[in-house]
Amino acid sequence: MRDAKRIVVLTGAGISTDSGIPDFRGPQGVGTKNPVAEKMSNSHYYLADPEVRKASWQNRLASPAWRATPNPGHLAIVELERRGRLHALITQNIDELHQVAGNSAHLVIEVHGSMRRFMCWGCGMRGPMQLVLERVRAGEADPPCRDCGGILKSDTISFGQQLVPEVIDRAMHAAGEADLFLAVGTSLQVYPIAGAFDLARAAGARTVIMNAQPTPFDDIADAVLPGSISELLPRLVTDPESASRSLN
Repeated sequence: MRDAKRIVVLTGAGISTDSGIPDFRGPQGVGTKNPVAEKMSNSHYYLADPEVRKASWQNRLASPAWRATPNPGHLAIVELERRGRLHALITQNIDELHQVAGNSAHLVIEVHGSMRRFMCWGCGMRGPMQLVLERVRAGEADPPCRDCGGILKSDTISFGQQLVPEVIDRAMHAAGEADLFLAVGTSLQVYPIAGAFDLARAAGARTVIMNAQPTPFDDIADAVLPGSISELLPRLVTDPESASRSLN
């Protein structure tokens, strides 16, 4: 951390749980506790069933992400950028808390899109999600696109939906340029983006995993640091030598 000049951070849901946003697959995850959430996150069911879409819009209205604020883990990554050492921030999250915290949009690579935008499945139009949520609050249970009448959804990658090749290519290219690769709050089980870890390591980067649960890469990482990300990451960024001594 002290010597790195091109730090690439890959973040998953674990960095946002301390901000009050539950993950999907964890023990207390949305998908684990609510099987209906699986259908709402699946593009096949979403497109085929108006009732699934209606439930999805109510779920978006009530999402804790609208009330969430960045935690010290997010702010620690902002500090890396402020020091000129953050090369790229790859995120699997859709909450945009990295940008809210202060990270520059041009450094953030959103591999699963953003819940703060909507998109039309028919014509591809995009815009701020709050514009559509206002229509839902006004009584439209399943608001259609005002341009083409198509189905609207969040501008995120749902299960069954293709990732954007250009975004994945950009993420992999950034990982290959890292001299330090931090995997923060991610299970490293979702491909292709989990492959960024191997790519960075093969290119010579030191690798660090910070996650509450074990990952498939723990045995080959240079360091594995379990614990609270919102406590641990700021300590590593502010005073890496002191944090390393206490961890050891």
